[in-house]
Amino acid sequence: MLYILIPTFNEAVNIPELFAKITNVKYNEDVFYIFVDDSSNDGTVDLIMSYFGNRQNFRLITKNKNQGPGDSFNIGFKWILTNSDSEKDIVVTIEADNTSDITILPLMLAISKLGYDLVLASVYAQGGGFEKTSVFRKVISLIANMLFRSFYGVKVLTLSSFYRVYSVSILQKIKQNNTEIIEEKGFICMLEILLKAIKEKASVIEVPMILKSEMRKGKSKMKIIRTTKAYLRFLIKKSLIK
Repeated sequence: MLYILIPTFNEAVNIPELFAKITNVKYNEDVFYIFVDDSSNDGTVDLIMSYFGNRQNFRLITKNKNQGPGDSFNIGFKWILTNSDSEKDIVVTIEADNTSDITILPLMLAISKLGYDLVLASVYAQGGGFEKTSVFRKVISLIANMLFRSFYGVKVLTLSSFYRVYSVSILQKIKQNNTEIIEEKGFICMLEILLKAIKEKASVIEVPMILKSEMRKGKSKMKIIRTTKAYLRFLIKKSLIK
């Protein structure tokens, strides 16, 4: 089974195109779509139901309070592990705002089946990059990635992208050895689970991707100052533990 896990928060304007993109991919396995909505108030839930609601391979989990993408991913991962029948199952996580290049998904899935626990779509891998992203965002992203790679001794180039392919087996190991699969509520959750996967000796590989910010309708949900502070708090907390 291939599970596609998508966290949403006020993404109504992006849902129609997202539906077209992810349902037009030619998958080689059974697909199950899971949405975890973070208390949207713009009609996102209604649109998800209008496009996916008549499908048997679909699950929508709604939250009564906005808790951030980390909480949504944690809920989604736990649902998948509860319902998965095989450790050979695969989980795709992807943004709902259409900035990720869906055309590279077949390649990411093929690479995953070669035995990799985690396949990352990477703007920093050779051949990857940004389209129409502000210089400020690029600089912040680059500095943050360099800082955390240096601190943790991680060779992975892209640390925070949502767009990934996980093996269920690595998620099971993370769950077994941690209180929660993901504890961080904000966008730093992607760094947290990456570090946990590496601790579990996950085999990780990156696939180059062009991030297409112009495909997003509406504003980004990531607040730069808030996210930067969260990264700093995470770094300080882990420094004290060390």
